Amino acid sequence: METLIKWSAAVLAAAVSFLYGEWTILLSILLTLVVIDYISGLVAAGMEGGIQSRVGLTGIARKIFIFVVVAVAHLVDTFLLEVGVESEALIFMAALVFYIVNELISITENVGRMGLPIPKQLKQAITILKGDE
Repeated sequence: METLIKWSAAVLAAAVSFLYGEWTILLSILLTLVVIDYISGLVAAGMEGGIQSRVGLTGIARKIFIFVVVAVAHLVDTFLLEVGVESEALIFMAALVFYIVNELISITENVGRMGLPIPKQLKQAITILKGDE
């Protein structure tokens, strides 16, 4: 059993390394925000009396595909580097920033649905990240 666990951990680490390259703080931030967004969405739906398993499963699928798109972005950057186009993780970073901002917006919306006030500075930060300013 111990050998199986070690092999599984090694395969998982190799897959993550291949799909995302070096695990960065931005990936950690995205992962954390995805979890917070899902939980805040569940809480908001519960407060509104509208928790549905189908909606929840759709939400989980969407969260998984965020990481699929980010992995594809990393692989595209890797391909571009291999064929001589200097992208320096540009597409990967753009995908990460896009989804981080998207999750921040969604969390803010969920908090609003719960009836909680949203700090002005947080609203301003999201506006800046969205590029609306």
